[in-house]
Amino acid sequence: MAEELEAERHDVREDGRRPPRAVVGSHRIEEEMFGRAFDGKVIRRIRVFVAPYRAKLALAVAAVLLFTATQLVIPLIIRYAIDNGMAGGVADQGPLTLAVIAFAIAILFNFAASLVQETVVGRVAENVLFDIRRAMFSHLQRVSLSFMDKTEVGRLMSRLQGDVNSMQEFLETSVISVGDVVLLFGIVAAMLYLDVRLGLLTLAVLPVLFLVRIVWLPRARAAFMAAHESNSVANGALAEAIHGVRAVQSMDRQDVNFALFDDKASANLRAHLTAAKYAQVMVPIVDTLTGIAMAIVVVVGGSMVLGGGLDVGVMVAFLFYIQRFFDPIRSLTMQYSVMQRAMASGQRLIAVLDVEVAVKDKPDALTLPADMDGSVEFRNVTFGYDPKHPVLKNVSFTVRPGETVAVVGPTGSGKSSAMALVHRFYDVQDGAVLVGGHDVRDLTQQSLGEEIAMVLQEPFLFTGTVRENIRYNKADATDDAIEEAARAVGAHDFIMALPQGYDTELGERGGSLSLGQRQLLSFARALVADAKILVLDEATASIDSYTERQIQKALATVLEGRTGLVIAHRLATIRGADRIMVLREGELIESGNHEELMRAEGLYASLYTLNFSSFDDIPEGHFATSQSDGAGSRS
Repeated sequence: MAEELEAERHDVREDGRRPPRAVVGSHRIEEEMFGRAFDGKVIRRIRVFVAPYRAKLALAVAAVLLFTATQLVIPLIIRYAIDNGMAGGVADQGPLTLAVIAFAIAILFNFAASLVQETVVGRVAENVLFDIRRAMFSHLQRVSLSFMDKTEVGRLMSRLQGDVNSMQEFLETSVISVGDVVLLFGIVAAMLYLDVRLGLLTLAVLPVLFLVRIVWLPRARAAFMAAHESNSVANGALAEAIHGVRAVQSMDRQDVNFALFDDKASANLRAHLTAAKYAQVMVPIVDTLTGIAMAIVVVVGGSMVLGGGLDVGVMVAFLFYIQRFFDPIRSLTMQYSVMQRAMASGQRLIAVLDVEVAVKDKPDALTLPADMDGSVEFRNVTFGYDPKHPVLKNVSFTVRPGETVAVVGPTGSGKSSAMALVHRFYDVQDGAVLVGGHDVRDLTQQSLGEEIAMVLQEPFLFTGTVRENIRYNKADATDDAIEEAARAVGAHDFIMALPQGYDTELGERGGSLSLGQRQLLSFARALVADAKILVLDEATASIDSYTERQIQKALATVLEGRTGLVIAHRLATIRGADRIMVLREGELIESGNHEELMRAEGLYASLYTLNFSSFDDIPEGHFATSQSDGAGSRS
């Protein structure tokens, strides 16, 4: 399923809909854009979310049918009052009183049924929407990172919002459509019951409506598709401009960007005006046909009344029915489009819900003991995001409890991938990763996560207070523990300088703080987690030298009594590690402390002697010249 979503990425716009493709396969295009009118698979899956509310839906359908029945019976009551209460121009109080009572009861039932229908359907739809969104969010929290690596966040957001809303709209209108169908056939039956000849004559306008629909529908679909496409383009340009506002202003591109956006917005306006024209043209056509049908009833029915072949009440009832006759047709037309969109949205929702969780606990998974020693071992590990192109190749090493090991190497050598395997974000293709002497595949992910804390190159802070962010990995951490951790990493002073100190609300991703400050908070978060193993994935790569010195001082406290795995590019930051491992092209080529590697005169010594400040600064050709030196130091 993940592969299907990946293939779909190139065809789906930001709003979750597919763009039109030119010339060929127009029917397929429409089906991709709007979905089939009915998809049994989607209905079966959505039924699972609707099932808990079956009783309420049954009540809503009953209310809709009662509401429809009152709509059908009111013209008959009026007909009875005219033909029986005012026969010969003389009022008969008995039939009139009976008609008034019946009319009052019908209006009362009409109001009650409408209220129940709107209230129950709305609540059920909202509850189903909530359940679907919760199920998707829960599933996305558990899916493997291999899926998230291949999937655009914007498309997932579209599914959580736009597609779920489409299903809500479908659920609301589908219950009402039951009443529309019953009302349509009820009106036809009532007109034929009152007078077959006049009923058939009135229905003669329907073929005209169907011919109009045949001509209108393909053009309207094309216009709606163009409007959706232009809307996606405009929204994409808007989102890009907002996310890149710093770059726009730094390069003084405001006027150019506005001109480009104005073109897309203008095209969007033209497309929507065209779509609106097609959406609105049916209203006057239906109104005209309604007028023609009423004219037929007035002329033909009036002649029949004058000739004594038709009661006045029957003709009046016909006029009431004709006024309502085209309403369900218009409503069902709209429901057809809603259903098409819902089926397409349902397919996309199912695609997410059916994504397999590749990394999951075994049925008999063990809980990592709290007293585990904190050792980490790689045994002949081979791993690749694409199995055909391994990132790590037969890598073996052991990190002893309490040891700090630095992992270095050029970009793409597999450093971050190795650290991801320790936390079991991915499973190895071959070999084994052991934590505390246990294969990570035999452990529960929760217990593994409790003993491994990670600090990433780009710290992610959540909306909330500073205090909440520091205790994010350990919800029961005390305020004293939070403050102690902040002091240990050198974050306490700048936190206290914030408007509300530890209770200061942070914006999205902690945007009000500097990168260095965000990184210090992520260090405090890792310290509060009190895990046996601490992984620092290039945690000092994007900060200034002053902040880096602060962090270096804090690392001694953070790593005390813990196993440390430190990924670094800057050679100056790893001299103090107990051991340094050098990776290149997925292979471990050197291992030892700084002095040992310098004596070995391999790749590490060569780079350090040449005074490269970072592995990213190394010329590409230098790896080849140093390869023979590095091979002799592998351990």
